[in-house]
Amino acid sequence: MEVLRTAPVTTVVAALTATVSLLLVITGTLPVAAIAAGFVPARLTGAVPIGVPLLVPSALTPLTATLIHGGIAHLLLNLVVLCFCGPRLEQALGGRSMALLYVLGAYAAAAAQYGTDPLSPQPMIGASGAISAVIGAYALLFAERRPRRWGPISGHALHVAWLAATWIGIQLLTGYAGMGGVDIAIGAHIGGFAIGLLLARPLLRWRYRRA
Repeated sequence: MEVLRTAPVTTVVAALTATVSLLLVITGTLPVAAIAAGFVPARLTGAVPIGVPLLVPSALTPLTATLIHGGIAHLLLNLVVLCFCGPRLEQALGGRSMALLYVLGAYAAAAAQYGTDPLSPQPMIGASGAISAVIGAYALLFAERRPRRWGPISGHALHVAWLAATWIGIQLLTGYAGMGGVDIAIGAHIGGFAIGLLLARPLLRWRYRRA
């Protein structure tokens, strides 16, 4: 397939995420996996004992959490966004930078979620935070209309500020609406998006540094 050749990292991440998430849903092991391999802020602080033992070291749970989703709808939403933004962004940044962005997005999401409530025993699961980094980089690099300079503020700075404000607003409204009772990791979404905005141009320059 063409997408496998031009965007192998996106393809592998999407396939692995879909496979693991579907297996957990089908086998009914999702609740246990969420605690055993999801990112639980309280586990890092030791504030709340977690009965289910970890399947992986705590330092890796921001990554393993991206493979666990709360249901089919949660999984499909993330995969649609990843498969829409990922291939084009990977073609621009290259496979290595795409993988780095995704991993750093996962850790930035976990760090931001930890910062919002370090004592929370609620496991953070899903690839939304890592994919938010992809969305942030995609929006910054491929936006068709950009604002002009406003006084001493450059058009690029205004563009970044507008994207960040829009994404934060969407996440706050989503959390306020409640999404039918589903907990939304707003901090994780914002953290991932911010790292995407921050790294998009440096990663692009790094790829073409010898051009």
